Amino acid sequence: MALSMTNQMGSLASAAAAMDSSLNTGDSPAAVVLKTPAVGMKCKAVRTEGVEGLSPPSSPCRSDLSAACQAFATEVAEEKEYGVGAKKGEGSGVPVFVMMPLDSVSAGNTVNRKKAMNAAMAALKSAGVEGVMMDVWWGLVEREKPGEYNWGGYVELMEMAKKHGLKVQAVMSFHQCGGNVGDSCNIPLPKWVVEEINNDADLAYTDQWGRRNYEYLSLGCDTLPVLKGRTPVQCYADFMRAFRDTFKHLLGDTIVEIQVGMGPAGELRYPSYPEQNGTWKFPGIGAFQCFDKYMLKSLKAAAEAQGKPEWGSTGPTDAGNYNNWPEDTQFFRKEGGGWNGPYGEFFLTWYSQMLLEHGDRILTSAKSILDNTGVKISVKIAGIHWHYGSRSHAPELTAGYYNTRFRDGYLPIAQMLARHGAVFNFTCIEMRDHEQPQDALCAPEKLVKQVALATQKAQVPLAGENALPRYDDYAHEQIIRASQLNVDGGSGDREMCAFTYLRMNPHLFEANNWRKFVAFVKKMKEGKRANKCWEEMEREAEHFVHVTQPLVQEAAVLMH
Repeated sequence: MALSMTNQMGSLASAAAAMDSSLNTGDSPAAVVLKTPAVGMKCKAVRTEGVEGLSPPSSPCRSDLSAACQAFATEVAEEKEYGVGAKKGEGSGVPVFVMMPLDSVSAGNTVNRKKAMNAAMAALKSAGVEGVMMDVWWGLVEREKPGEYNWGGYVELMEMAKKHGLKVQAVMSFHQCGGNVGDSCNIPLPKWVVEEINNDADLAYTDQWGRRNYEYLSLGCDTLPVLKGRTPVQCYADFMRAFRDTFKHLLGDTIVEIQVGMGPAGELRYPSYPEQNGTWKFPGIGAFQCFDKYMLKSLKAAAEAQGKPEWGSTGPTDAGNYNNWPEDTQFFRKEGGGWNGPYGEFFLTWYSQMLLEHGDRILTSAKSILDNTGVKISVKIAGIHWHYGSRSHAPELTAGYYNTRFRDGYLPIAQMLARHGAVFNFTCIEMRDHEQPQDALCAPEKLVKQVALATQKAQVPLAGENALPRYDDYAHEQIIRASQLNVDGGSGDREMCAFTYLRMNPHLFEANNWRKFVAFVKKMKEGKRANKCWEEMEREAEHFVHVTQPLVQEAAVLMH
């Protein structure tokens, strides 16, 4: 049910009381050139006498707290409901979600740091956050035996979110946790899946040197009954069906989005730049992942169908290694590179098409399972911005995005998602070109602009995430600019349908970071209709932040 900000904030006092009660239970613990007058507007700062020097009260006065929240809320127009039928992204502001810790549920299927989760959710709700994103790990839920699901801590977490009035983006995490940027814990694939990989190593993605990657099953075996008689796609579908049946009472109300994992880090891509064991380091070009027997069998068939059987025995062997740069290689170099020849076009078309078909298969299942449940379906696409200024866009090609200076690789992805009514979720929204290594021709802003135009053309909703933790005003301002999608003269009132902030942790609740975050959430919710300058909105948020400081301090302490 849609609630106005006034209603949400007005209920903070009772939420705070509930949180205090829960804390005493004894539980253990890229930037585009965008037209954004509201963002760029400056005004004369007016000092609020006495506020800066105040010491926070030892505990919030309930009447003061409620009054502050009411005053803060009255400046925000009533939100539109974040639901499947709502036409989000049309001048109504951008709802902000916050990613929960990767290890929110323990290996024993219980909630980790329960007090901290309660305190943090209360604080987020008080700031006007729309909801939270949580990873639902295949490796935890179906860990022991195929078809046996232990939803344990997730049941408790979902109910906790509901109690605090927060919506949930649930990620069907069919990948391993560990080995990627920001991975703070290790959660392998289910034991019985790992057993099958040990019996048949070709179920894992493989590079030309025979190195296996165990983050996610090779899409080459998607439709083969290699997992105790089931195909990987059947396993993913059965998992989503079990999730739907377990949480059906929360779907469409508390759980508003299901993000379907499609590859490493949950993204629709190949594991072309694995950080584990130092294999890849930024800004290396990565490596193709098509050398397991199942992928090679498909490549062979594609080459024969093309009348070029000699192209089907192997993937490119002149594409360098993980940490090369494009000009170091025969395949990716600017002049005369194989990527721009007949063989390169054949191979890259096949390699990217396999990824699109993988997404298509899983979304077909997801849509049939989740139809009429009231939830959105989304898919995450990686923001591979390094060497974007080169002709070949080598890192994007090895990841499976056939995007070059002469070809738009994101439009086919957007069109595939549009066929299933899915949301295109994109990362690196917080980055600016000049912050990145210029010699690596990084261009996150230009990449975000290209993706925004592709989703506009395909008429698919675009959502965003920041790729790295950032708490500074520069990152916030960049996110706000990018979220307003002012990428050409015809964008109108179009905005991102949602933004998910990385992530709930102690740093977010530090006093200065929290102050900036509250103002950021307010600015995002105002969206294109904002008619106030940054300084004015920050001042309005200041008193609210001050009064709620003890609650936030509680969350920060407990999150450690």
